[in-house]
Amino acid sequence: MALDADIKAQLNQYLQLLEGEVRIKASAGTDDVSHEMMSLLNELAEMSGRITVEPAVLERTPSFSVNRPDAETGIVFAGIPLGHEFTSLVLALLQVSGRAPKAEQSVIDSIKALKGDYRFETYISLSCHNCPDVVQALNLMSVLNPGVSHTMIDGAAFKNEVESKNVMAVPSVYLNGEFFASGRMTVEEILAKLGSTADASDFSDKEPFDVLVVGGGPAGASAAIYAARKGIRTGVVAERFGGQVNDTVGIENFISVKYTEGPKLAASLEEHVKEYEVDIMKLQRAVRLEKKDLIEVELENGAVLKSKTVILSTGARWRNVGVPGEEQFKNKGVAYCPHCDGPLFAGKHVAVIGGGNSGIEAAIDLAGIVKHVTVLEFLPELKADSVLQERLYSLPNVTVLKNVQTKEITGTDKVDGITYVERDTGAEQHINLEGVFVQIGLVPNTDWLADSLDRTRFGEIIVDNHGATSIPGVFAAGDCTNSPYKQIIISMGSGATAALGAFDYLIRN
Repeated sequence: MALDADIKAQLNQYLQLLEGEVRIKASAGTDDVSHEMMSLLNELAEMSGRITVEPAVLERTPSFSVNRPDAETGIVFAGIPLGHEFTSLVLALLQVSGRAPKAEQSVIDSIKALKGDYRFETYISLSCHNCPDVVQALNLMSVLNPGVSHTMIDGAAFKNEVESKNVMAVPSVYLNGEFFASGRMTVEEILAKLGSTADASDFSDKEPFDVLVVGGGPAGASAAIYAARKGIRTGVVAERFGGQVNDTVGIENFISVKYTEGPKLAASLEEHVKEYEVDIMKLQRAVRLEKKDLIEVELENGAVLKSKTVILSTGARWRNVGVPGEEQFKNKGVAYCPHCDGPLFAGKHVAVIGGGNSGIEAAIDLAGIVKHVTVLEFLPELKADSVLQERLYSLPNVTVLKNVQTKEITGTDKVDGITYVERDTGAEQHINLEGVFVQIGLVPNTDWLADSLDRTRFGEIIVDNHGATSIPGVFAAGDCTNSPYKQIIISMGSGATAALGAFDYLIRN
């Protein structure tokens, strides 16, 4: 397998940054994937005199490990890390060579402080945009701590292993042979799951903020930047920076940027906020809001943060269908990301619930991978744009069922079918299939606010044209509000509006 000219040019630039020798140990067979893997590794060795490749017997074939000349790092790639994993390979080479990782010192210290043996394995698909974050985080931990090892496993190259473990969502992480977690995770989130996380005492000495932003998506990042630029004391408390943008693949309507991808934009948001003196508190979930002399925000760990003004930008999450079987079979056939999990259903029959743009886009994408797609739409007509509908109806392996209500997702240890009701006749029907992708819109992350401020019947925070809520000094922005359009660029604008509104409130009060 020869690398194309563009990738080779990029790779050549990166390989100039190697600081020391890298020894690659390759376990190859006679299969096509092994041949492609060895072709890639030999090209790497030809491009840099600091890389050597030697044969080895590893746990899986085809696979290769990336090591220092004098020590094993525990980093293994089972399969060929191209596609979205190309960056994971490049970073592994650079970090193993001795190049300092781009991580906060507190994170590096936490990784080095881990005691014991942690043998991680991550099942991925090369089309998954969430997988590289997990692979790179665990590789970083392997580089920094000799007690940690990590193997990336391409599900397409090891289908039997994937099926024997019933892996039906990626990334799926196993620790010492036991299931650990599924879905996108940062290194901080992995450390938190291992017990290395901040407690209430870490927040006890924080002075009150002028503006405290709750949420780190596009609205929250925009609000934090606008507030910090006013020279006022600004804090951001967020469960994960970037919010739902992290789960978005292609972004083509962000004005002035023809194309970008969610994780890349999320990283840029955090990088931009860090240019200012903003106190960023990640991996923290807010559970209570109360107006006293100052506004208090209580965190899940019991800490209470105080601020003169607060901007709520907690975003939204995928809406659940709310039928029997959905919760039971999550990651066992019920999925929410067609780009990530679609390849695991190659050659199978799947359903997509939802006839809006996201649902029809998912059905179109899946039709190129799976055997058959059945779309279920509650309303008498699809809601998606006409151009998407035309594309959908042109595909030979898609069935569209309109005016139907999903009743149950069935299965034993994994999904085996879906039951629906025809709304006009009341007749109940059942389809045998192996996967269900839920694409029915968003629900705002505002449950924790209860009756503390005014919300719509859908849970959206009601704001005025300054971003102000029903509580003086509390503002809100983005997808958690009653803004009629949930778009990245609109969220950014509303974050700026809320920050300016908060600043005006501080001046007047």
